[in-house]
Amino acid sequence: MAPVTSEMKEFEVRFKQSMKSKAPMLDKVTHYIIRRKGKQMRPMFIFLTAKMLGQVNDKTYDAATLVELLHTATLVHDDVVDDANERRGFFSVNALWKNKIAVLVGDYMLSKVLLLSIENNNPHLLEVVARAVKEMSEGELLQIEKARKLDITEEVYFEVIRQKTASLISTCCEAGALSVERTDQSENMRLFGEYVGMAFQLKDDIFDYGEPGDIGKPTGLDIRERKMTLPLIYVINNGPSEVRKELINIVKRHNENPKKVKRAVSLVIEHGGIDYAHKKMLEYKNKAIDLLKDIPDSDAKSAVLGLVEYTTTRKK
Repeated sequence: MAPVTSEMKEFEVRFKQSMKSKAPMLDKVTHYIIRRKGKQMRPMFIFLTAKMLGQVNDKTYDAATLVELLHTATLVHDDVVDDANERRGFFSVNALWKNKIAVLVGDYMLSKVLLLSIENNNPHLLEVVARAVKEMSEGELLQIEKARKLDITEEVYFEVIRQKTASLISTCCEAGALSVERTDQSENMRLFGEYVGMAFQLKDDIFDYGEPGDIGKPTGLDIRERKMTLPLIYVINNGPSEVRKELINIVKRHNENPKKVKRAVSLVIEHGGIDYAHKKMLEYKNKAIDLLKDIPDSDAKSAVLGLVEYTTTRKK
């Protein structure tokens, strides 16, 4: 991302430094985690927000480090919770070092979030990041509770994804604003990040059914895992009664049967579940863009708009 290329390079150096430990095993695991890093969208949102509203400084780097430590810790813990052996095509930490070590590594990162905030005297950033941890945990638990009963409403679904996914992106944008002393924009940017995060998650939900005209095959993984996502919720709540009954039956009793899962996927598509989720995704995207209209044009603002566009048009 051109406007923040140098900042992202500098951030990588600082982030590596923040992970260092006196325990050799911990260094070995964190080195492995750093080597297989993803797109780093979250630090990018922080730097671009800061640059769009002011001047990137040490606090901005601190914010990016805190959020990335938190994000990495939650991924490591998620893999333990989900009993996942892979992440982004690599073995997960728990697959290589077992659950106990994975949990302790995640705990170590969360403790670094606290320590770095105190050492660098960043109570405002700590508050924003701590709120994200609380939201993400609540969202995950709410989803687990509702998935058992399959009684999730659209309203509850949006609350789950707001807490689970959108809260971290909203934290990035709010922290970016706070790092350049733009408290007048912090709430606006928090809301902007929340809307982008909602659109991002809706795009993920749509992927599970395959994109219209896309070569990627639908996976039906969410149905197999009994995850109630918006396309499925919409058809269960609004489809013809026989379709609703069949879908609930498949999700409850036949979610391991590939033929039945394929049938569920085609029912959701046929009865407008994907179209509805796509419409909602664009609504959130447009609400996010609307919040930037009073911010002066700049390379950073154009890049932020580009990132928003990417979240809704990406192919994976």
